[in-house]
Amino acid sequence: MTTQKIRWGVLGWARIAREFVIPAIERSSNSEFHAIGSRDALKLAECRKMFSGAKTYPSYDDVLRDPEVDAVYIPLPNSMHREWTIKAAEQGKHVLCEKPIALNATECREMIDACALHGVTLMEAFMYRYTFRTRKTLEILRSGVLGDIKFISSTFRYLLANRSSIKLQSQLGGGSLYDVGCYPVNFVGMVTDEIAGAGPGKAPLPESVCAELVRSEGIDMIFSGVMKYPSGLIASVNSGFNAQRRLFSEIVGTKGALEIPDTFFDNAGVINLISGDERRGIPVEVSDRYRFEIEDFADAILQRRAPQFTLAETQRNTEVLDRLFAACKV
Repeated sequence: MTTQKIRWGVLGWARIAREFVIPAIERSSNSEFHAIGSRDALKLAECRKMFSGAKTYPSYDDVLRDPEVDAVYIPLPNSMHREWTIKAAEQGKHVLCEKPIALNATECREMIDACALHGVTLMEAFMYRYTFRTRKTLEILRSGVLGDIKFISSTFRYLLANRSSIKLQSQLGGGSLYDVGCYPVNFVGMVTDEIAGAGPGKAPLPESVCAELVRSEGIDMIFSGVMKYPSGLIASVNSGFNAQRRLFSEIVGTKGALEIPDTFFDNAGVINLISGDERRGIPVEVSDRYRFEIEDFADAILQRRAPQFTLAETQRNTEVLDRLFAACKV
């Protein structure tokens, strides 16, 4: 790498890019926003107003052909992740791809293989893994204060009012499990990895899975799944687009329980440690989750190391998502 700052290209003027990730790139210590591609001239004009120093291109391919772009961020619809990750790898660009990384485990494996073949770093953008809330949760798990873990539950749902959202379009990879349910699935995987002590993405897969969903407009509007693991652990995951916003997880063991409100957010708050009749609130600080994610990924490129969030976990997540969908009766 010829620079101490990674120069980023962004494929598409998605809300998450313009409001969260590009500002995080600009706040970061080891990255700079270099270029964006969009087929919409009005969006490019808006970008020039907000980020005056960046190059703007009328196509994603133009960004990939820019020799000054080191890495790309892909916030495109889920159905486009595989295509543009592989194209970016073929142009020698490192890739930070939004979650879910792919529509199934086969696509995920193809993306991982393509990036390995071309010697570029790939990471799925699960920004919650970079919060103090997540860090404190793992510290408590590692302390052993909860005893043997027997039950995990994790929920991410909200009311989707925008009826024209791409999240409601099946052909673009819409649906609540892909959009927000992948977070609880990832959370369960993270916890089971800690329990197993075998390393990220190495915990045993569930031995049985059952699930239910309510389908509308070709996608799952609400989804719930239950997974049983070889140890006897039970985990439930829940997502939805049709009810009040709820982000909440709990980990229950033989000696105690941990409640994690706002599991996937980076606001300051409290997580609750419960032992018998005793309940203790443990404060967590506000986090700059997107900046921490960008800085870890950029440093991984510069130092030629793996990012904090591993591809083994990403591959496992897609396999579990596949099994959850397959378990549905409709």
